Amino acid sequence: MHVSNPKFRLIEHDIVEPFDDIGHIDAIYNLACPASPPHYQADPVRTSLICSVGMLNCLKLAEKHDARVFQASTSEIYGDPDVHPQRESYWGNVNTVGPRSCYDEGKRFAETLVTDFCATRGLTARIVRIFNTFGPRMQRDDGRVVSNFIVQALQNKDITLYGAGDQTRSFCFVDDLIEGFVRLMALEGDGVGPVNIGNPTENTVAELAHIVIDMVGSRSKIVHRSLPVDDPRRRRPDISRARALLDWEPRVSLREGLRRTIEYFESELALTGSQTAPLLTA
Repeated sequence: MHVSNPKFRLIEHDIVEPFDDIGHIDAIYNLACPASPPHYQADPVRTSLICSVGMLNCLKLAEKHDARVFQASTSEIYGDPDVHPQRESYWGNVNTVGPRSCYDEGKRFAETLVTDFCATRGLTARIVRIFNTFGPRMQRDDGRVVSNFIVQALQNKDITLYGAGDQTRSFCFVDDLIEGFVRLMALEGDGVGPVNIGNPTENTVAELAHIVIDMVGSRSKIVHRSLPVDDPRRRRPDISRARALLDWEPRVSLREGLRRTIEYFESELALTGSQTAPLLTA
């Protein structure tokens, strides 16, 4: 891999294993974990270890260098919520032995580990609870609705809806998410606690499917499949803390974010010779 910036060094390392001496570190952003259900359910034991042992290794490394830690947590820690919208004070409704628990419970444990390290060992850490995010450079087989719908629509294939499609999600464009990361990590002081970063605009999955079909100009039809076990019925963040602490809220609209993401996937499919529908950019 060629990297032109001399200040950049790529080190390939399994986060479940302790870190070697890699030089002085000022800050650690821990984003290590598969985030889509098909990926994290493919090896649930390993997913649990990435969230737990991997987090422990990051914290030990941070303690050694007196570095600040950033933990990418998730809205999945709220499970299938009984409180709507979800605020940081909500403890969640998670099935500890369900097919999603390797990720949900793994991330919940990681939050506990971060909090206890800060309380007992003097570390400074930031925890962000990420809600549904999308944008260019997603994998074609990511398994989440935005990439699924766009790839299916561009190929004029059936759009797969699980259940009736009335479950809701709140979709945040990746640029907005990263801006929230940077602001949270730069925030001074201790005891900040978890902060929701996501888009408070709520859409049903069926609405998203129709928007994608319309924007792509696709001939795709909608088909229904059984709803996965423990699939959350509703999801929308309360971002009051992010607004107050970070002066942050999402700025990229759903349609603008989808336009950029559709363009990316259209280009990717063209490279592999996959048939695509004509792209409508209006």
